[in-house]
Amino acid sequence: MTEKTKIKELFVSELPFETSEEELRQLFSTCGTVRSVFMLNDDRGQFKGIAFIKMSNEKENREAVNILDGTKLDKRYIKVAPARPKGAAPEPQEEVLPQRSRRRRMPKGRKKVR
Repeated sequence: MTEKTKIKELFVSELPFETSEEELRQLFSTCGTVRSVFMLNDDRGQFKGIAFIKMSNEKENREAVNILDGTKLDKRYIKVAPARPKGAAPEPQEEVLPQRSRRRRMPKGRKKVR
């Protein structure tokens, strides 16, 4: 992520399933004013361990990413990153080249048994 990209919202993952909205507000308030907290639930209404948080300005968003990413919360290390806009492609990662499969050669002088 480049420094010129504005951070409008934060994506928080790896949260403990018992986390409350108040706990998140309290944690992120160490970096500034929390405007909103949106916690994702599954179709049964149980928390999925993912939240979106909006701070009052971009400086506070950057500070939250720098300070809180990797913080331990109830025995889990949370991840804090800038949220991508809806429908945006993920940032490209290093390309991993596939290994070539090696065919096993028959030793010379032997015939295939059919």
